[in-house]
Amino acid sequence: MQFSTKAEYGLRASIVLAKAYPKLRSISEVSREENISHKYLEQIFSVLKKASLLVSYKGKSGGYKLSQTPSKISVLEIVEALEGDLAPMKCHSPACKNEKCASKKVWIKLGKEIKKTLRNIKLSQL
Repeated sequence: MQFSTKAEYGLRASIVLAKAYPKLRSISEVSREENISHKYLEQIFSVLKKASLLVSYKGKSGGYKLSQTPSKISVLEIVEALEGDLAPMKCHSPACKNEKCASKKVWIKLGKEIKKTLRNIKLSQL
């Protein structure tokens, strides 16, 4: 399983916001600090805002901040908002539809472990 730059950059930017919490940070500041394209970061922040993980404030002193304290937001929430479901594999065997696919159990267990690990890491820990 490989995550996209959306997940990588989204997590890095969220960590910046976590360290600044509850202060606002502009996209320009985060973009410069993390060396992420301003335009790409706008797209990422839009997704995170839609997922209710960020809030934004307009105006001269506006910016973004986390919607909750960093101790309440897990890495899983950020990654799933940007990547979608984290199933490590989608089985294409006809046997999977009949629940007779023996390997499916491996992928389900792996997916659960990945989610458990990411759920247990809070932004405040990073």
